[in-house]
Amino acid sequence: MAHLLGAEALHLEFPTKVVFDSVSLGVDEGDRIGIVGRNGDGKSSLLAMLAGRLEPDGGRVTVRGGVTVGVLDQGDTLDDALTIREAVVGDLPEHEWAGSPIVRDVISGLLADLDWEGSVVPLSGGQRRRVALARLLVGDWDVLALDEPTNHLDVEAIAWLAAHLKTRWARTSGALLVVTHDRWFLDEVCTMTWEVHDRLVEPFDGGYAAYILQRVERDRQAASSEARRQNLARKELAWLRRGAPARTAKPKFRIDAANALIADVPEIRDPVALRSLAVARLGKDVVDLLDVSVTYPSTGSGPGGPVLRDIEWRLAPGERTGILGVNGAGKSTLLGLIAGTVEPTTGRIKRGTTVQVATLTQRLDDLDPFLDDPVRVVLDGLRTSYSFGSGSKTQELTPGQLLERMGFASAQLSTPVKDLSGGQQRRLQLLLILLEQPNVMILDEPTNDLDTDMLAALEDLLDSWPGTLIVVSHDRYFLERVTDQQYAILDGRLRHLPNGVDEYLRRRADQKAGRDASSPAAATPAAASAPVLAGAERRTAEKEVSAIDRRLQKIQTAITALDARFADAHDDYAKIAALQTERAALADEQATLEDRWLELSEALA
Repeated sequence: MAHLLGAEALHLEFPTKVVFDSVSLGVDEGDRIGIVGRNGDGKSSLLAMLAGRLEPDGGRVTVRGGVTVGVLDQGDTLDDALTIREAVVGDLPEHEWAGSPIVRDVISGLLADLDWEGSVVPLSGGQRRRVALARLLVGDWDVLALDEPTNHLDVEAIAWLAAHLKTRWARTSGALLVVTHDRWFLDEVCTMTWEVHDRLVEPFDGGYAAYILQRVERDRQAASSEARRQNLARKELAWLRRGAPARTAKPKFRIDAANALIADVPEIRDPVALRSLAVARLGKDVVDLLDVSVTYPSTGSGPGGPVLRDIEWRLAPGERTGILGVNGAGKSTLLGLIAGTVEPTTGRIKRGTTVQVATLTQRLDDLDPFLDDPVRVVLDGLRTSYSFGSGSKTQELTPGQLLERMGFASAQLSTPVKDLSGGQQRRLQLLLILLEQPNVMILDEPTNDLDTDMLAALEDLLDSWPGTLIVVSHDRYFLERVTDQQYAILDGRLRHLPNGVDEYLRRRADQKAGRDASSPAAATPAAASAPVLAGAERRTAEKEVSAIDRRLQKIQTAITALDARFADAHDDYAKIAALQTERAALADEQATLEDRWLELSEALA
């Protein structure tokens, strides 16, 4: 493959820090490179140097003659004097841009819901990001350098962007460099990963899943100083191998090596223990939304109208649910109903007597009272310890220990809150909420400004948090990782997604095509004949689903116990054969029940 650009002995330093020291690397045709690392280690600086936006203090960047490089900056660079059309295609005549298949694909994929001749001024942050992306993608580039391209994009736009980048060039043509914390996007698009750390850039073959495996191997060999990061990475690898079928069906690394590495890693969560502890803290009643609808009145700033319709949702103790929906679908309204900050127009809300709801909002207003205080002073005003987990796994951490787990160095304890980075403020905001020890927690876009290591640390904390968790996030990986089920708001109604984010994207595609996305029949061809239940049939089906859930838990417990007994069988082949027969019977029953559960869930959606 032909060489496109490269770096020789790059050196970069800021007044208080050396960022890179003698870094050499190259980009060839066909490369699809994801750049990861902790915030502040130099990912964006590396991308800027390679793209010619930042001059290194030493070394040089070389670009093959004639190679064009397109760059997407993190910041908003749109000119408010332009219309959307002018911002995207400039002064090109319509017959030129409209005749290009790439331009038409970009416009339909990113801008179909926007006024092509409208001004960019009133656009939201996410809409402006899509316009900036479209402006870049309609160009003809040999190399694309994208700095956090998924910021402010929803799940649909991220899925479209991934598909576009995978098919933009032939497999051995073009090159992609992308800095992002979106781990699903990294795994979907990239075939190579560069980790930026300790003044160097370390290459790994494959996307994010492959990178995690190789990093675990590196950390095991290095041992000692990387022990904490190793444990988190191994836990994440366990989820990657045991989790979503899309990841386990097409692994990008050696299966045997991965299985060996996670052999002694337990399941990421103990759902039975967490649910039991949640019931002890909450009782059986959490928050019930009973035939709830919300309609906003017309105002000078908008026409108002219905937002949510006929919502029937009974939150269970220990439930971990992800909420999906386009901007404006009503996600914030739904969260407000749960938190008690929004009152229903019709219907009623029933709350358990012990419910304590805490919300991590997208804004950082919670930190306003502490902006001038050093982090140490903020901690002094908090409770002395935080407990999580259950039984023998219960852990007690001081606020300082918890802060350390969330990536704060001891030197940062003396830093005023206002001087912390966006990611650090976000982590401190979460710490304040955790130390309230609520039993219902709402996380609204919690992954903003967090790097992949901090996301893994946050996921690790949430794995042992024993309460009801509601998450709204455009970060698909995070949503699938920390929740056990997903719902979507479609046409004002709350719909269960038995097949998760993939089903949501299918339903949205059907919605855009004019089919009824709120119907289970729109989700998959297999669901076309699924009956929609009501009345007594619906109640009977709901009871059967609950019974199946309980039986599946018992089967999983029994399978886990059988697996432990295999180790004691040693060379007793008769005993091993009996155990295998027993396990196979349980696995068959599990598969049958899961099929029935899915059938009922489709009918109940």
